[in-house]
Amino acid sequence: MSSYGGGSSSKPRIASSQPSETSSKRKRGVFQKELQHMMYGFGDDPNPLPESVALMEDIIVEYVTELVHKAQDIGSQRGKLSVEDFLYLIRKDMPKLNRCTELLSMNEELKQARKVFESDEEKLRKVFEVDEPVE
Repeated sequence: MSSYGGGSSSKPRIASSQPSETSSKRKRGVFQKELQHMMYGFGDDPNPLPESVALMEDIIVEYVTELVHKAQDIGSQRGKLSVEDFLYLIRKDMPKLNRCTELLSMNEELKQARKVFESDEEKLRKVFEVDEPVE
């Protein structure tokens, strides 16, 4: 993972042994297991060093936090934050944009399937209630 992928930032990146101000306020290790699995999936050791996982977590949390702040700035012009604000921010990163649109469409398909399933379940429940004799 050689590129940061966050585009040009208004803040200069300075290597420091001090934790960033956002990382010192948050609970660390929340995503440790998930990150270990992701790192293994991308070719790392099945049990990566805890320092590597912590570094990856810091990088990811910083990236997501920065992305959310930028999206809030864009959304504040309209008065609310929306998915389109995030899509606008990643519009030039085609792999991310394509993956996001794919996940959003799958989410819509799942919502529709749940809706159909729940309505079918409700219809079946009504049919069985009518068929049951009342004592």
